[in-house]
Amino acid sequence: MLAVAAFKAALTQDRTPVSLRRRPRLATQRGEAVNSAVRCVSALCAIAASLSCGSGSNSFLPSNNGSGSGSNFPPATTPLVKLSTDTFTNATSQHATEVEPGSFLFGSTIITSFQVARISGGGGADIGYAISTDAGLTWSSGVLSGITTFQGGGTNSAVSDTNVAYDAKHGVWMISSLPISSSNIQVAVSRSTDGGLTWGNPVVFANGPNLDKDWLACDSTPTSPFYGNCYMEWDDNGAANQVYMSTSSDGGLTWSAKIAVSNALGLGGEPLVQPSGNVIVPFLTNSSTISSYSSSDGGASWNAPAQIATVTDHAVAGGLRSDALPTAQIDATGNVYVIWQDCRFRTGCSSNDLVMSTTADGTTWTPPARIPIDAITSTVDHFIPGLGIDPNTSGASAHLAVTYYYYPVANCTATTCALYAGFISSLDGGQTWSNPTPLAGPMSLSWLPSTFSGQMVADYIGTSFVNGKAYGFFAVAKAKSGTAFDQAIYTTQAGMDLLAAQGRNSSAGEKPIFSGANCRIRTAARSRTWR
Repeated sequence: MLAVAAFKAALTQDRTPVSLRRRPRLATQRGEAVNSAVRCVSALCAIAASLSCGSGSNSFLPSNNGSGSGSNFPPATTPLVKLSTDTFTNATSQHATEVEPGSFLFGSTIITSFQVARISGGGGADIGYAISTDAGLTWSSGVLSGITTFQGGGTNSAVSDTNVAYDAKHGVWMISSLPISSSNIQVAVSRSTDGGLTWGNPVVFANGPNLDKDWLACDSTPTSPFYGNCYMEWDDNGAANQVYMSTSSDGGLTWSAKIAVSNALGLGGEPLVQPSGNVIVPFLTNSSTISSYSSSDGGASWNAPAQIATVTDHAVAGGLRSDALPTAQIDATGNVYVIWQDCRFRTGCSSNDLVMSTTADGTTWTPPARIPIDAITSTVDHFIPGLGIDPNTSGASAHLAVTYYYYPVANCTATTCALYAGFISSLDGGQTWSNPTPLAGPMSLSWLPSTFSGQMVADYIGTSFVNGKAYGFFAVAKAKSGTAFDQAIYTTQAGMDLLAAQGRNSSAGEKPIFSGANCRIRTAARSRTWR
C-alpha cells in the first residue's frame, strides 16, 4: 500500500482507475514487490550452474508465441460474461475500470468482489461485487455502501484490497477491504445475512497510517473445534510489514485484538482452515521467500513462519505491476497448495513459470514443481495466478484450476507486450495438467490504468468451483474510447469443464536451471506497498 505521505501527495492529482492495486517499487513501500532482481554473486551462480536439469516427460500444446504487437497474436475465443461496469464519475479515478477480484463459493452461490474506478495513488472509488445464486447461470452486481464518500455516505476517499469469505455457522457472507483516508487506513468487513443480496455498512476493527493487504477466511467445518471462527490477515508497512491476525467468532460483528505474528514480515498472506481447525497462512516475506505460519488453537496464538521456498522470479516486462504473491487453496482433506510466479526452471531466468508446493501440516512442504503450461524453451512469461480447488476433491484426485495472465513473448516492451489471460487444470492433485486455454486477449498495456508503480491489470485474481466446473475471475481490458477506459471483471460463460479438458502434461523429473552469471535471484529484502 502507499505510505501515507505518498497517498496524500497522490490525492492532489487526477487518478486513473487501474485494473488492480499494485504498489510502487520503492524501498519505503511494501505492496508491490520490487521487480528489479539483483544478479547473483559469481560464487552462488557457480553453485547453481552445477545443478542438473531435465525436461521431464512433457507433452505440450504450446501457447501463442511470436513477436511484435499484440495484434499479431491470435485472439482468445473463450465465451466470457462481463460481470459489472464502473459507473462512477469522481474526478480522482480513471474511468471505466475494475480490478483485483477475489472470489468464494458456498453451495450454489458464488461471489466475487473487486475494486471499482481505480485511483492511481491507491485503491478505487468503491468495492464492487457480482453474485450468482444459481451456480454461475446468471449474475447480478452492485457496490458496497458506507465505505467511501462516493457511495452510501462513507467518509473515506478510497478503498482497496478485497476478498470474499463465508461463515457457515452464522450464515454470513463477508467482503473484506481497506478503507483509505488521507491520514488513516482501516481493516474492515462488510456483512450480508441474506445470502449476498444486500450488504451492511463496514465493521472496522483496525486502524493505522500504513495498513495493507488484508485477507479473510472462515472455519466452516461443523466438526472443527473452532467452527464459526473467521480469521483476518493484514500487514503494517509502517512497521517493516509486520503481519497481524485477528479473529471473530460471531459472524464478523466483533473481532479480537490484533496479534503480531512473530518473525512474520511480509505481505499477501492467505489464511486457509483445515478440517481439524488448524489455520495455515502462506505469505511472501520481505526476505524474498514464500513462507507460512499457523495456529492450532483457534487464532489465540500463532507459530513463527516456516519457509516453503525462496523466490526466484523474472521482472515482468512493459512496466506491468506484478510480484510473486502466492495464491493458496485447500482441498477437502486439508492439503494446502501454494502457487507463485518463478523463473528457476528457465535458462537465465528469461521468463516466469507458475510453480507449486504442497503440504499436509504447514511445516513440511514439497519442493517447487513447475506447472507445464508450455515448454521451458518457450518465450512465454506467466504471472498473477489465481488457484481454485474443487471442495469435494482431495489428494491424488484433487481437481485444481489456475487462472493466470501471460505474455506470449517475455522480451517485449510497453508498446509491444501482448497481455492474455489463460487457464489450466489438473484432475490428479497437480501431478499432470491439461493443455492451456487462452481466455482473453490480446490486450495492449496502453489499455490498462496507470499507477505510480506501473500499468495495472491485477495484483491477484480468483478462481472458484461450483458443480465441478471452475470459474475464473479476472480483469479484461479493451481499447480505450478517447480518454475513457474499458476494463471490467469477467468470468467464463459456463465455467471450465475439467473432465472435458484435453492433455495430461507432466513436469516430473524437471530440476531448476541456473545459467552462471545470468541467473537472477531476489536476495535483497523488499519493502512493499500493495494497496
